[in-house]
Amino acid sequence: MAGLFLGALSLLFVSCDDKNETMAMNDNQDAASLSIDFEKYELENGLDIVLHQDKSDPIVSLAIQYGVGSNREKEGRTGFAHLFEHMLFQESENVPQDQFFKTIQDAGGTLNGGTWKDGTIYYEVVPNNALETILWLESDRMGYFINTVTESAFYNQQEVVQNEKRQRVDNRPYGHTNWVLDKNIYPADHPYNWQVIGELKDLQNATVDDVREFYDRFYGPNNATLVLAGDFETSEAKELIEKYFGEISSRQEVTPLEPRPVEIAETKRLYHEDNFATAPQLNMVWPTVQQYTDDAYALDFLAEILSRGKKAPLYKVLVKEKDLTSRTIAYNNSQQLAGEFHIIITANDGVNLNEVEAGINEAMTLFETEGVTDRDIERIKAGLETDFYNGISSVLGKSFQLAQYNVFAGDPGFIEQDIENIKAVTKEDVMRVYNEYIKGQPFVLTSFVPKGKTELIAENSEQAPVVEEAIKENVEKKVVDNNEEVAKTPSKIDRSTAPSQGETPALNIPDTWTASLENGLEVYGIEQNEIPTVNFSLVIEGGHLLDNKDKNGVANLMTDIMMEGTANKTPEQLEEEIELLGATINMYTTNNSIVIRGNTLTRNFDETMDLVAEILLEPRWDEEEFARIKTKTINDIKRREADPNAVAQNVYSKILYGEDHIFSMPTIGTEEAVSNITIQDLKNFYANNFSPSISNFHVVGAIDKETTLANLNTLQERWEAKEVSIPEYPIPETRDKASLYFVDIPNAKQSVINIGYLAIPRTDPDFYPAEVMNYKLGGSFSGNVNLILREEKGYTYGARSGFSGSKIPGPFTASSSVRTNTTGESVSIFRDEISKYKEGISEDDLEFTKNAMIKSNARRFETQFSLLGMLQEMSSYDLDPNYIENEEAVIKNMTLARHKELANKYLDESKMAYLVVGDAATQFPQFKEMGFDEVQLLNKEGEEVSLDDVKM
Repeated sequence: MAGLFLGALSLLFVSCDDKNETMAMNDNQDAASLSIDFEKYELENGLDIVLHQDKSDPIVSLAIQYGVGSNREKEGRTGFAHLFEHMLFQESENVPQDQFFKTIQDAGGTLNGGTWKDGTIYYEVVPNNALETILWLESDRMGYFINTVTESAFYNQQEVVQNEKRQRVDNRPYGHTNWVLDKNIYPADHPYNWQVIGELKDLQNATVDDVREFYDRFYGPNNATLVLAGDFETSEAKELIEKYFGEISSRQEVTPLEPRPVEIAETKRLYHEDNFATAPQLNMVWPTVQQYTDDAYALDFLAEILSRGKKAPLYKVLVKEKDLTSRTIAYNNSQQLAGEFHIIITANDGVNLNEVEAGINEAMTLFETEGVTDRDIERIKAGLETDFYNGISSVLGKSFQLAQYNVFAGDPGFIEQDIENIKAVTKEDVMRVYNEYIKGQPFVLTSFVPKGKTELIAENSEQAPVVEEAIKENVEKKVVDNNEEVAKTPSKIDRSTAPSQGETPALNIPDTWTASLENGLEVYGIEQNEIPTVNFSLVIEGGHLLDNKDKNGVANLMTDIMMEGTANKTPEQLEEEIELLGATINMYTTNNSIVIRGNTLTRNFDETMDLVAEILLEPRWDEEEFARIKTKTINDIKRREADPNAVAQNVYSKILYGEDHIFSMPTIGTEEAVSNITIQDLKNFYANNFSPSISNFHVVGAIDKETTLANLNTLQERWEAKEVSIPEYPIPETRDKASLYFVDIPNAKQSVINIGYLAIPRTDPDFYPAEVMNYKLGGSFSGNVNLILREEKGYTYGARSGFSGSKIPGPFTASSSVRTNTTGESVSIFRDEISKYKEGISEDDLEFTKNAMIKSNARRFETQFSLLGMLQEMSSYDLDPNYIENEEAVIKNMTLARHKELANKYLDESKMAYLVVGDAATQFPQFKEMGFDEVQLLNKEGEEVSLDDVKM
């Protein structure tokens, strides 16, 4: 959900019991304990510094947030803050082209950035010996960047950002919704009238002069907050911050933006025929108020009460009574300047949106009748403590919280007041904001319907003027730089070379413990006492492998139905019991397993595990919920048919595994198969395949072995073992030719490319060496395919390659989503780069691979979630507790000869499947002339079709 916020961070809140001893935020709970220790000071140039020391792990996080987002742009130059974020990763006066990512990865770190309406942030997380390196890098782009901006570098990032827009907006269902909403909620001169990603024409028209002006106005130290969190010595950190940032001059004064909430005079109703949607979607949006106001907090609660859970009026009317949808969403989006209250309903297939609108109105009437209870308010507050701890489980999470509170509230410690503000919300407040902002107030309504389904549009709607990009022939723009030497900005220190790094922190693998219960359940644990929470998982082997091909999708439905009540609890009661503990429990299905995942406060672990046992051992088999789940699943399947990425995943699996293997079928099932599944099929699956003998339990957190095992007694005593046979399917014979397969998505703005073949299982001794071998090809941002397709060509937002596998052989896959008119060339680049890679890499590239993969282990054990993943990998593949130490030895011992041997053994571009999902009319014909052994046009089910089936 996107409702309740702590600062600018979205946190999930769950319900609470009215018993003081189980409430996360009871009267005896000191809110000051839910805080982060920090020290704040300011440099002479105006740069705010916030320091938080945390020596739990040998890592540090640096986050720099600038007070500039798309809200600082002007009409005709939209998307500029986001474009500029990309520019700052290119180079600076002392950091060469594309070396920001490589330098951090070489140090074993990770980095990225983000832009939204109200801000821009850059961050790095590195082993603590690289502290000076990240301060050098960030200070160079803050104070020593602008002289490096060239026409060619700028043009390249214009292309990358345009491809990001195509991928995230133009090529996905409902992608243009926010554009339509914001254009009609906010007046043309309001900073929220345009999208963060910007208008395509504005991105294309931006100039280098615009970059220089934007940098000088907004990227000075006087408009930024620097947060350093992690394992460092405060005195040393202060000296280094002064050394690298102290001499950077202040720039133009940035006048704070004043809140500017809006009102609309009358309701506006708009529609759009969506090329990628298969189901109609209705949005209703009301303008509200800016963040941190009393009304904003109350509106967050209102959204929760209206939409979340089985008690919610929207759920009762739209899902349970009228069967118009399977999910209801509402949230309040209060930001720095203004806010909006959203209701989003993606309707079931063929539902008229007039019915949905009427149902929303009926739900509002129900809400007015039932009102808000004290229990409603308290249950929403219950998860506050759990979510606070989850939010600060990493040094990066702490950095984000401190930075955003400082920028938007003027105080890094505002979290204490934020929590008090949340606690102060009453049921009267919720009804008051409903009456003031929602009831009887004008709103913006959008109807997005599948192309050609205008009969589903809500009445009295006007067509929204959505502009969609036409597919044109690719014409490379020739940009010539004068290649003059970059002028260096004077500095008191030598910034020309990266600082030396001290010794890399030694590998420190956490201690693990194991136990075997009498019924065969294997237990794996790690005690980690940094925060008072527990994360756990129960993994039951089988999953999709145990599906019957004639009724594919039963395993997936199992994990839905089992969360819908127990023999002694209705679905609503079970949901509430989980919320009372401030816990989360969910289930999901993979190709190889069924998983129950949970997160709870340590003090509530026993009660949480009681519920897990009840869910597992006493399923309810609720017929009404089963019908709803089937409807939801079928709708999801239909929606995936219009998603190019989902189509690519399904067809790619079918090509690689062949029709005889269950992995050729999607885990979610097919529409026909799911329609024919009965609840008896699920009962049979449960009776035959749920057994402790094929299960592993994993637990990480502030809990010891003895306490954990005591809380597993119920499962040990009541869950009886049975023999379960997991089918073994034949693996197709090795491919012997290069085949080009094309699936048509008419008018797609990007082509999804998957290239590969079945390789090796995770259990093969060569699996991890092969991952090491792949790293420089496409295993990171600095991989060859990404550097060419994104950084050099600007054809994509990202390109990767890698091996995946379980106990069953998985594929090697190289993949990307590229601009439609670069499809053929992009496929050729992949093919050529895979071929060239077999010739061997340089000594420098091998050293980079070793550094990046070994040094990053310092970050590997920071959070409970990452440790849980480590335990699951250990149990799934029977790995030694020190398997990561063994992996490190593989990296250290990798030689150029061994690297080349692995590349030639596992990479053969002449035998791979080349799958393209995109616009066949413009892109398919060229592949006949590109030297493939066969070229086939397929439908979305992976079946060959003729050209006559495609409008060329």
